[in-house]
Amino acid sequence: VQLQASGGGLVQAGDSLRLSCVVSGRTFSRYNLGWFRQAPGKDREFVAAARWSDGRTYYADSVKGRFTISRDNPKNTIYLQMNSLKPEDTAVYYCAATYLLGDLEEEKRYGYWGQGTLVTVSS
Repeated sequence: VQLQASGGGLVQAGDSLRLSCVVSGRTFSRYNLGWFRQAPGKDREFVAAARWSDGRTYYADSVKGRFTISRDNPKNTIYLQMNSLKPEDTAVYYCAATYLLGDLEEEKRYGYWGQGTLVTVSS
């Protein structure tokens, strides 16, 4: 399984950006999918996740109401729509996939990771 993230860039506070992640593999529809981020000098943290079995989505409190995770199964792609961006959203964003059940906010549950895409939000 390989993941390829894209869509990062430099934006101003208040702008929007959409990240994409193409996932290889024939059973994309059965992956649980997530987005994580790592800001400079900080640990990687959970951002959002989508469960394949029931379509439920999960968000970190810091992005709830501003970010939306979605998936396009025919395109083997997951998205992270980011609105009302803030300077504190500046980070490298990683997409991740897993077959495992359980708490999708836990980084350790994900066995497959993309290479990361940098988002920089200027004030």
